[in-house]
Amino acid sequence: MSWSFHARRVATAVAVIVGLLAGTAQPARAAEPAGPPTTSFSFAFAYSLLHPEADTPGANDWACRPTAAHPRPVVLAHGTNENRYNNWARLAPALSAAGYCVFALNYGEIPGAPPASKGLGDIRTSAREFGAFVDQVLAATGATQVDVVGHSQGGIVPRQYLRFEGGAGKVNALVTLGAPHFGTTISGIGTLLEQFGILGLVEPVSGPAIRQQVRGSDFLATLNAGGATVPGVRYTVIATAYDVIITPWDQNFLAPGPGAAVTNITLQDGCALDLSDHLAMPYSPRAIGYVKNALDPAHATPPPCVLHLPLF
Repeated sequence: MSWSFHARRVATAVAVIVGLLAGTAQPARAAEPAGPPTTSFSFAFAYSLLHPEADTPGANDWACRPTAAHPRPVVLAHGTNENRYNNWARLAPALSAAGYCVFALNYGEIPGAPPASKGLGDIRTSAREFGAFVDQVLAATGATQVDVVGHSQGGIVPRQYLRFEGGAGKVNALVTLGAPHFGTTISGIGTLLEQFGILGLVEPVSGPAIRQQVRGSDFLATLNAGGATVPGVRYTVIATAYDVIITPWDQNFLAPGPGAAVTNITLQDGCALDLSDHLAMPYSPRAIGYVKNALDPAHATPPPCVLHLPLF
């Protein structure tokens, strides 16, 4: 095969990353009213293209006060190239209906990208944004701790916050959905681009967060040095066997360090009907059931097993 053929393949891979995972954001804009609840990520994604600052249905009621049954507010952290609406338009209303005070933010905006694309800036900076939002939630609700649910990069940002940005003691439980705790090859594309020395060339367009999540990155080496957990936090890691973005999907489970508790879950264990891929996970009834159990383990119930199709 000719070099030009390989070059075209690499260029195509760059386009895939930029188009599917990247996009960059712009300075903060005024929030829009909450978008409609939906059971479809595809609908939520399309809606957010027209309403890039849509608030999250069921979230960000700053008058909400935690109850004795649910004493900690829940903070939702979206994934790369997602936002608070399209990531959480199903899960946030479900948690709110269950009696939780739910809050969701947009983070990681960088100049020059589609307005609906968030979560692309340096993860260390995003963790500081996340921490400021947690402080705002604690001040508004009077709570002393939050529980956190994060999808994809949204599971990494809170870990950076816990270890390096003053979050220790402010988080009781961290629930992650398809999070690249030890990095991803992005079905081999990320590894290929790194080997060709091209991954860094994507960064001016896509932002640094994608490269930071690729397996073997300096960022992940620092984040995981000495152990991936923090004492006093309950971790629940939810993965899907059909994940083609976070790959290898089963290599991102956590092991508990001192003073931490970890539960690792595969959606398909005991339920062959759940075919959720990476983007469909937060819309899976089974995943939502596992999230509820992680937030309230004393009242856990068997999560539903229903047909849930992948987005791709």
